[in-house]
Amino acid sequence: MGALASITLVHPDRARAQAQLEACVRELQRLEDIFSLYRADSALSRLNAQGELPGPPHELVELLAFSLSLSQRSAGAFDPTMQPLYRLYANHFATPGCAPGGPRPQAIERVLRLVDFRAVELRPDLVRLRRPGMAITLNGVAQGYVTDRVTDLLRAADFGDVLIDLGEVRALGHRADGQAWRAGIVDPRDLTHTIVELPLGQDRGALPALATSAGYGTPFGTDPRIHHLLDPRTGRSANHYLSVSVAASRATLADGLSTALAIGPPAQATTLLRAYPSTRVYLVGPEGRLEMLDATRSPT
Repeated sequence: MGALASITLVHPDRARAQAQLEACVRELQRLEDIFSLYRADSALSRLNAQGELPGPPHELVELLAFSLSLSQRSAGAFDPTMQPLYRLYANHFATPGCAPGGPRPQAIERVLRLVDFRAVELRPDLVRLRRPGMAITLNGVAQGYVTDRVTDLLRAADFGDVLIDLGEVRALGHRADGQAWRAGIVDPRDLTHTIVELPLGQDRGALPALATSAGYGTPFGTDPRIHHLLDPRTGRSANHYLSVSVAASRATLADGLSTALAIGPPAQATTLLRAYPSTRVYLVGPEGRLEMLDATRSPT
């Protein structure tokens, strides 16, 4: 889905590990056929082109149901119907000589009429977009979902020590030396510098998955304040934080929640986290200060 990916397996039998890696690649390709906007024939691309999709794959229904639930709980900060807004920005900045400040307000206002998660009809046998011109992106959560699916596949094959980086990170077991897997959160102002390192896995005090949302990941133009973390309520990039990282039990939740928290107003963060109490959040503010947040307390 347009991102680099790697899988590390710790196992004494190289042939078995290689065979399982090939099974993982097949699963990745199968899921890309459902979720990828880079493939015109994917289930999601067909839904966007036709406005409805009879007989949708179970995985699309499952992930879209999670996304719509997160949209509701985040008061629209996370909204899978924001693809027309993203497309507006991408097309604007692909035009030579475009205004560096982004699309005109009138154009944003027109597109925002197509952005509303409440206008998605979701049933096991049908997905329908109720307004012509609507389109869905699951890029704010699909990488986490794929990470979880591949992790589950490996666990079912009795691979107990696994670290996966498929855009988001998920860990099982331990490293070869018996220590916990670890993941770092980089300084958004200096991507060569790590500002905090976390243990990942099932050990006491650790969580298995980590995801980060940050504007520096996909800037549109030369202004770093204009990036892909677009607020579906205002049509403008959200710049409450330089980055938001979420540690959670599953990568799907970490991925979606990091997006919602990055876009939503900071005052609503603790309220949102109460719906997902087994999570830990690391916020890097505009001045580069690191704060930790969970469901029981405000930023510290």
